[in-house]
Amino acid sequence: MIKSFIQEVAEEVLDTPVQLDECVFVLPSKRACTFLRNELLKKNKKTVFGPTLYSIEDFVQELSGVRLVQNTVLLFEFYQAYLEINPEEEKDEFYVFSKWATTALQDFNEIDRYLIPPDGIFSYLSSVKELNHWYLQEHKTTIQKNYIKFWNNLKDYYHSFRERLLQKQIGYQGLIYREAVENLEHYLQSNESKKHIFVGFNALNTAESTIIQEFLHSTDSEVYWDIDAAFLEDPEHDAGLFIRKYRNSWKYFEKHPFKNISGHFGEEKNIEIIGIPKNIGQAKYIGGLLQKLETNGSGLSNTAVVLGNEHLLPPVINSIPPGITSVNITSGFPLNLSPIASFFNILFEVNEARSSKGWYHKPFIDFLSHPSARILFKKGNNDYATFIIQKIQSENIAYIGPQFLEKYIPQELNPIISKCFFYAEETEAGQIIKNCLDLVLELREVYSSDQDKNPLYLEYLYRFYELFNQIDALNTAYSSIAHLKALKSIYKELLLKESVDFQGEPLEGLQLMGVLESRNLDFETVIISSVNEGILPSGKSDGSFIPFDIKHAFGLPTYKEKDAIYTYHFYRLLQRARNIYILYNTEPDVLEGSEKSRFLLQLSMNSHPLHSIKEIIASPVVPVQKRSVVQLTKTATVIEELKRIAEKGFSPTSLTNYIRNPLDFYHQSVLGIKDTAEVEETIAANTLGTVVHNTLEILYKPHEGKLLSTELIEEMESGAEELIAREFRKVYKSGDFSRGKNLIIFNIALKYVEKFLQQEKEDLRKGAEIRILFIESNLKKAIHIPELGFPVYLKGKVDRVDQRNGSVRIIDYKTGKVNQGDVEIVNWEDLTSDYKFSKAFQVLAYTCMFDEAAIKDRIVEAGIISFKNTQSGFLRFSKKDKAGAYAKKDSTIGEEIREQFLAELKKLILEIFDPGIPITEKEIA
Repeated sequence: MIKSFIQEVAEEVLDTPVQLDECVFVLPSKRACTFLRNELLKKNKKTVFGPTLYSIEDFVQELSGVRLVQNTVLLFEFYQAYLEINPEEEKDEFYVFSKWATTALQDFNEIDRYLIPPDGIFSYLSSVKELNHWYLQEHKTTIQKNYIKFWNNLKDYYHSFRERLLQKQIGYQGLIYREAVENLEHYLQSNESKKHIFVGFNALNTAESTIIQEFLHSTDSEVYWDIDAAFLEDPEHDAGLFIRKYRNSWKYFEKHPFKNISGHFGEEKNIEIIGIPKNIGQAKYIGGLLQKLETNGSGLSNTAVVLGNEHLLPPVINSIPPGITSVNITSGFPLNLSPIASFFNILFEVNEARSSKGWYHKPFIDFLSHPSARILFKKGNNDYATFIIQKIQSENIAYIGPQFLEKYIPQELNPIISKCFFYAEETEAGQIIKNCLDLVLELREVYSSDQDKNPLYLEYLYRFYELFNQIDALNTAYSSIAHLKALKSIYKELLLKESVDFQGEPLEGLQLMGVLESRNLDFETVIISSVNEGILPSGKSDGSFIPFDIKHAFGLPTYKEKDAIYTYHFYRLLQRARNIYILYNTEPDVLEGSEKSRFLLQLSMNSHPLHSIKEIIASPVVPVQKRSVVQLTKTATVIEELKRIAEKGFSPTSLTNYIRNPLDFYHQSVLGIKDTAEVEETIAANTLGTVVHNTLEILYKPHEGKLLSTELIEEMESGAEELIAREFRKVYKSGDFSRGKNLIIFNIALKYVEKFLQQEKEDLRKGAEIRILFIESNLKKAIHIPELGFPVYLKGKVDRVDQRNGSVRIIDYKTGKVNQGDVEIVNWEDLTSDYKFSKAFQVLAYTCMFDEAAIKDRIVEAGIISFKNTQSGFLRFSKKDKAGAYAKKDSTIGEEIREQFLAELKKLILEIFDPGIPITEKEIA
């Protein structure tokens, strides 16, 4: 087994006569400190006082005497500096300020880390911005003046902000680095007896480089580089870019050896490059790989899973095989992925969407549907969340006002209501924060109870209690959070940095980490995920106000240097490993990387003779299950329910539903499962159809048995608009149809009715004699099926039966588009096997249900009037002798046609009741 870099350093240090308690080790990360401390402990054979170990961030804080604070605190401090500089009329509110200030803070940080003279770069930047845009214009607009003033003010913002932070002895990383360099001489004088050892650094900023060089020059200090000769000696390889520069430019190395150049990269390695579709596919593949390694006896004690994209952490955790119990997860579970985070996200969303009309129903229903909200709105056996949702949907309420809540929610829930639903623009941020804290405490009470006890949720709640207290403290100290938008922005920024830490042994078992956490650590088996362009390396995405050419001129890092950093980390992971599995996403999403990384192409093209490289495109280890067709056996209970339906009567719609998909028939007719009710913001097609049907029923019902006249139709026309509006109010309930799309749909309904009445009137003028026999008549007929031995009925409601010029017409209204071909058949068996002929089936069913005595010795026709195809008039059912344009049609419904239809109908009903024929799902085109 190859020695790790940390082991090599520990052995070399212990081989020298130096006293450990006089040593100060400085490493890139706290995690590397833990591993070095462990190696020193294992290899030291005597009892001694231990050395001091620092991560580089902690060390520069020690040098500077300035404390690092969170970005959110820095943002508030920056805002105070901004307010001091700008006149009252030019000040942005905090929410607007924060949108650009975060980028400015990143630039301030880089400028200080690289010890760039701030006045010089800011003056240069403002001159370039003015020159690039409006230098030649004699008169500048207000927008142009403000733009140029912003760039000119950056220097003042920097100095005022810096002065403010130093007064409080707090700072951002760059400021701490600059102060550390300035305080370096004092520290060196105070710690002359200490031996400082810098271990495993790569890309040093100017401040770090200055500090390390000063220690090497002025004291008995050492620096150990974690680099392989293969990268260091290759002038084109980016993995050695920075360390080559230090070896060639630092005066210290003119007289001292360059320590710890290894040659492990050229040793034997098994490398698999695996392309897998999607992130979940990668996570599942990692799980399968770990299972394979564990089963093969390879063990996982010297294995690391390194996540190129740390968003893979939750699915990878879920994919770890149950048998692997020793796992150390370094990054913690992101708090923003917890269920409590989604609760507060929706809480802010629902109140942000509140207008003068009330709370918008979609986020309102989403909030009440959240499991945590359901628990809060449950009292005893009463589930008020479900009750409110059903009321909103049944009443079709698009905006929920306070009156609605007062009407339907008991007073005991008023405290919860007031905390969950508030006036976003009027409620102070401090009160909203207090509401959130109170809700955390309410949820804690629930999840602490015996009935709903949930230790994991209690841990989440504790972290949210800390988070909202932190926001409250910031708001109290700075008073800059004016409204919900600003609060939400701060909340999201803080939330992204929070995590729930996992308990694990950092030195044992499988290690699961991000790329930066792997610095200085070596493993025999390494699994690296998401090695795609835009992730490893991260690419050109760089939020900065400073253009590339200015960065290059002043020595600030650009995306090129950042790519070299990722190159080093990637190849360093491979350096001492024996078994390497590199995964990339073959189907990356738009925001999650691009094609496979250039590192993989480089690795394949410049492969070492001792490297066994195998490239495969793998299917994800997710069992791809072909969806099987659902089949349900007709049990005795199902047959009994079908008998009950048969006694009440099968409707033509339910039977055509069976023809379309027997499973839907089972769900809707047998089980009584209805489609989920939703609030109709835009009037649905079925609502439009109901309104048109109801309107025509009201207009024609009083005239059953009468002959129609043009005067009667004109009377109907005069009241049509008011009647349609009344029916919309009845069917659409609280929905608004006075504007927008709904107003258009209202006018469509009006147009349908008016056009129908106009055509009716035109028919009368041409001499037609029309008598209304029945309107919306309820029909029911017994179907004699001896094989069943129990009564079966067919029932339905026919829209209209009239007598036109001696012929009886049985008419069904359709607001959708129907063509003549939809009510024509060639083969009778098509009626009960192909849903395409469902409209022909329906009109024939109405004909068979109609009182035979009423139509005896009369010519009977059945058909459809389509309001989207009114120009075609009455679309008659026809039986064609063959398919084709010249086929003979019979549009008269005689005894033979009724008998043929009844024969097909009986076959269909016998199939429905046959226990030997399962209820089988059909694929719906």
